[in-house]
Amino acid sequence: MGDGTMNILRDSTLIAINDKVEQEIPVSEDDALYMLTTSDIMGLAAIAHKVKTKLHGNSVFYGVNMNLNYTNICILRCPLCAFSRNKDDNDAYLLTLEEIAQRIHNASDIDEVHIVGGLHPDLPFSYYEDMLTTIKSIRPSIHIVAFTAVEYDYLSKKFNIPLDELFQRLKHAGLGSIPGGGAEIFAPEVRETIAPKKISGQRWLEVMEVAHRNGIKTNATMLFNHIENAHHIVDHMKHVRTLQQKTGGFKTFVPLVFHEQHTGVRAKRKEPTGFDVVRLYATARIYLYNVPHIKALWMYLGEKLAQVLLQCGVDDIGATYYDEKVVHSAGAKTPAWGSEPFLQHLIRNAGFTPVRVNASYVTTA
Repeated sequence: MGDGTMNILRDSTLIAINDKVEQEIPVSEDDALYMLTTSDIMGLAAIAHKVKTKLHGNSVFYGVNMNLNYTNICILRCPLCAFSRNKDDNDAYLLTLEEIAQRIHNASDIDEVHIVGGLHPDLPFSYYEDMLTTIKSIRPSIHIVAFTAVEYDYLSKKFNIPLDELFQRLKHAGLGSIPGGGAEIFAPEVRETIAPKKISGQRWLEVMEVAHRNGIKTNATMLFNHIENAHHIVDHMKHVRTLQQKTGGFKTFVPLVFHEQHTGVRAKRKEPTGFDVVRLYATARIYLYNVPHIKALWMYLGEKLAQVLLQCGVDDIGATYYDEKVVHSAGAKTPAWGSEPFLQHLIRNAGFTPVRVNASYVTTA
């Protein structure tokens, strides 16, 4: 063990976990639970950083993109969501295809567009296809990351289109990959409180499996720091790891810290400490050995903590996210977008080499 990790480790359980990592033996659920509670942050971070370095060297990835939240009208109105509205609310909105086209025309040097919205009760299926073809007609090279598993399930059922056909039609229209939203926490007892009308965790996994079968890579998210506990977190990651063993279709795991302002979730725990966040991201990097990337969205965490996580197994800091609305509706204090020089500075100042990519990790600069 010549990389210096053993010189940092003092905890016998972490030493055993490190040995598994060195021998490329997947760590267990019990190991993950231990990592989520250890006070040896430096040792845990060292193991996670070693895994990240083996996968990606000194590179840290970032994107230059824009958000397109096409509507906030949603039939679910989940307690955890501060973004959604009823149709008759004063601040409810729906972007027309012309407005979407104008936003794409007005966007400057972007490589991708990230599209998510509410479950609108009245839109025809042509709206979704035409949205993608319109974007592609304006910027043929752009990578479109569009719609969550919740949206795909809704469209499939509403329009009686099997998921396989749905994915093929939207691929033909310009879909490049799928974001990981809607996963929240898979445990039913948690989901019943924070998102009672949303599809189940099992259905989310089923939708993603069909996407993978159709050659579409996806992210997987996990919303933490609401009412979940460590067992729920490990259970969530276990399901992601298991599906990844079957399909290989997840490219990125994205933990998302919950912001409670303007939401209906009232049983939230205290704010996470820096140790809580480091433990979670480092554990994810070590446990999810078969998922290539771990993303720490600077917009959710704040740029300073996101920088620290680059030493704790994280290899992707997120993107510019011009015009992001969802997390800022819930009270995020970060800017609503970040410039490319800003992201490059964060990465370089943490000691890494910034690499500009799209959502499929294709280098774009």
